[in-house]
Amino acid sequence: MNTSKTKRIDVVDSLRGFSLLGILLIHFIEHFNLYYFQSPPLEPYKDINLGIWETVFFIFSGKAYIIFSFLFGFSFFIQIDNQSKLGYDFRLRYAWRLILLLFFAQLHAMFYPGDILVLYAIVGFILIAMSKASNKLVLCTAIILMLQPVEWYRFAASVIDIDYVAYQKINWNYFTKVSPVLAEGKLLSVLRTNLWEGQLFSNLWQIENGRLFQTASLFLLGMLSGRKGIFHKSTDNIRFWKIALTVGIVGFASFYTLQSYLSEHHSNISVKTISAIIIPSIKNLFFSAVLVAGYILLWHNAVLTRLQRGLIPYGKMSLTNYITMAMIGSFVYYGYGLGLNTTMNIFFSFITAIIVFLIQLAFSIWWLKHHKQGPMEYLWKKLTWIGK
Repeated sequence: MNTSKTKRIDVVDSLRGFSLLGILLIHFIEHFNLYYFQSPPLEPYKDINLGIWETVFFIFSGKAYIIFSFLFGFSFFIQIDNQSKLGYDFRLRYAWRLILLLFFAQLHAMFYPGDILVLYAIVGFILIAMSKASNKLVLCTAIILMLQPVEWYRFAASVIDIDYVAYQKINWNYFTKVSPVLAEGKLLSVLRTNLWEGQLFSNLWQIENGRLFQTASLFLLGMLSGRKGIFHKSTDNIRFWKIALTVGIVGFASFYTLQSYLSEHHSNISVKTISAIIIPSIKNLFFSAVLVAGYILLWHNAVLTRLQRGLIPYGKMSLTNYITMAMIGSFVYYGYGLGLNTTMNIFFSFITAIIVFLIQLAFSIWWLKHHKQGPMEYLWKKLTWIGK
């Protein structure tokens, strides 16, 4: 086995932990895709519920996923670059690593019909294909993919032909089969349903909402960020992040305004449907740039570094924490466990998410004091290098 002593970049682990925290908050207040909320006796919490929902979704919805995906591409670069320095071509081994990720995805998907790891395992092969491409080609490919070329074709068709009918999404057909089982089924029924209908719902939702191209683009941008070394502290990099922050703010404001205009003033249903994918995808990218740039600048200016450093262990064990949060969340909300999906309001769901986060964080800190990697990360690494 080839190993590298290259020091981990703490800010990247911290940023990964921040994005994973965002994913956890979203999943818990959504009740892990059950979307049932408080009973009438909890009505006094109505304003608090609405405030939490809108705040968490504004900050993290679609953005935490973007950051997490971006860092997946960055991690690929680190791994392949470290092995390249040791004279080893890691591409074939990384392909095997992606196949292994499919098995971790099945474990996660059994408990939660919202898995992204299958998509990661499949789309990740674009990193191998583009690993030797020039920076210019990687950037151009990433931009084209981020612009959602198929959706732009459908958008243009809607504008040109008023009778054009956009494709009909079918992911909801599977969700209606999954939801009753999650709410009322026994454990084995939940596991079995999630592995088939749940996976179909999850992956069709991602494809039908533009995440296939978006994820590929983010992986490439993450790989490119590794090539450019933009997470290291330097005068040039700080200047880059300040520019990224400015561009992110301007871009988000522009696309937010455009999305509002299209939703209010355009009567063509097909245009509205398709712009609901293109515009939010780009808008969320700009907002994610604001989050990442702001996070990096705060880190380098030591404003919140102590708090940010607290997230490092959580980010280092991202695979373990991502899978276990689904196990915990499904037990809290689904029928086979506590079944709190109809009685826990958004406020208490948020509090529960914070408690789960603190428990996972405490476990991560304890585990990493005794081990170099989290349990899932260690297993993934050992299996990656099997036979070597």
